[in-house]
Amino acid sequence: MKRSLRRVLWAGAVVAVTVAVVPVTSAFGAGSVTATFAKAQDWGTGHETRVTVTNGSAASVSTWRIEFDLPAGTTISSAWDADVTSSGNHWVAVKKSWAGPLAPGATFSWGYNGTGAYQAPLNCTINGAPCGGGTTPTTAPPTTAPPTTAPPTTAPPTTAPPTTPPPTTTPPTGGKKVVGYFAEWGVYGRNYHVKNIHTSGSAAKLTHILYAFGNTTGGRCAIGDSYADYEKAYTAADSVDGVADTWDQPLRGSFNQLRKLKKMYPHLKVIWSFGGWTWSGGFTQAAQNPAAFAESCYNLVEDPRWADVFDGIDVDWEYPNACGLTCDTSGPNAFKNVISALRSKFGSSALVTAAITADGSNGGKIDATDYAGAIGNLNWLMPMTYDYFGAFNAQGPTAPHSPLYSYTGIPQAGFNSDAAIQKLKGKGIPADKLLLGIGFYGRGWTGVTQSAPGGSATGAAPGTYEAGIEDYKVLKNTCPATGTVGGTAYAKCGSNWWSYDTPSTIGGKMTYAKNQGLGGAFFWELSGDTTNGELIGAIRGGLG
Repeated sequence: MKRSLRRVLWAGAVVAVTVAVVPVTSAFGAGSVTATFAKAQDWGTGHETRVTVTNGSAASVSTWRIEFDLPAGTTISSAWDADVTSSGNHWVAVKKSWAGPLAPGATFSWGYNGTGAYQAPLNCTINGAPCGGGTTPTTAPPTTAPPTTAPPTTAPPTTAPPTTPPPTTTPPTGGKKVVGYFAEWGVYGRNYHVKNIHTSGSAAKLTHILYAFGNTTGGRCAIGDSYADYEKAYTAADSVDGVADTWDQPLRGSFNQLRKLKKMYPHLKVIWSFGGWTWSGGFTQAAQNPAAFAESCYNLVEDPRWADVFDGIDVDWEYPNACGLTCDTSGPNAFKNVISALRSKFGSSALVTAAITADGSNGGKIDATDYAGAIGNLNWLMPMTYDYFGAFNAQGPTAPHSPLYSYTGIPQAGFNSDAAIQKLKGKGIPADKLLLGIGFYGRGWTGVTQSAPGGSATGAAPGTYEAGIEDYKVLKNTCPATGTVGGTAYAKCGSNWWSYDTPSTIGGKMTYAKNQGLGGAFFWELSGDTTNGELIGAIRGGLG
């Protein structure tokens, strides 16, 4: 991926499910406070539930307390954004102290992961009142609350959404994939570790983590950085679970930390990604003997020391039958053949995915390879809908690196997310097998005098790790966005001009993803987000 991936920096299967909405409401003040339980995911042995509290009253609600029972065989294993306690099958969720009061008409969401298959809560109350909604008397004892699978007879029909699946013409909001890259070199200069995925709240919002990158060399899959991957010893303070590594334990490093993270968040899947901008050259030799390549990859991913950590393999070939850091002339069938060999070796239960070009121009990189021919053996494709423009063209013109749509004056036709998505769909790739790409970073120029896009420049703007590139968490403070173009944001600060996505523009992109029926979204990469996971929250919230 054409981002801060160069090795010089080192020194520095969720099944799509329909959301089941269980309306539970209680009277409060002049209106009602509503708590809505929604099944976000269900993977058989566990599930994720999203709870939304809505203040439908005319007064501010300083606190809320939800009590409910879970059916036998269902329990909560972890929760976020609420203080959750239990006594047997009876559960209590209380507003976090930092959340503040809930204004009239405002909503607040929290969630939990549960063991066992999803089952609707029973006997729900909020702030001591039965979850009857409308004008249900607050003096009614909780035991008289109607079943949460149906609205009370006194409730207006508009306050009780049906629990049946939505019409097939509307893409379901549940089951969308939220896939994020974890860069192995981030444990050095960036000081970003697997623990940060937990402390930022991102782990609860992710469905899949892509571990980047494994190497491709000599026609084989190979370790990228053994120290970061499985040798680095973690202290208790830096460990996911607060337990320090010992000198003699069989597995350390990020692999062991990912194992701990998966134990904490059982819904998470981890995929090992191979290639990337620096190491894609090795795919040319791999394409000469796909079966041997697949054999080597399987033996590495399924190494007994870490076989339980990974749920599959991702191919990040930049670019088959085209040019990236190096040029490949393997032909239009090479990618399809490599993917077929990987699927054959890894089997039907493993995840096999690929990050691909997002060049939607006529005769561009998408047209150079038979991606449609490979889709039957892939769980999903990730067109890298970012890095379209940047200071690799040092003189400009300035342009957003991740435009959702084309706009007047865009430097090159077909270099936008929608063009890539429509081209791939036009080739017969199902929409629900496409994920929309988001960059958690900006690209910028210096020597710019024009605020609007299209200005000239003298070179790359200074960046923390690489000229012309900066993390969102930095840019949001040093160069706040002042305008939007093509569905993304930009800003001019002094003589520097930056473009990047914000929570607001990500919201627009997620609306696009839902309207197009896409399978979800993915992003590069976790360390670019804020410490409280601002951007991943926008992705998850936008997808529903």
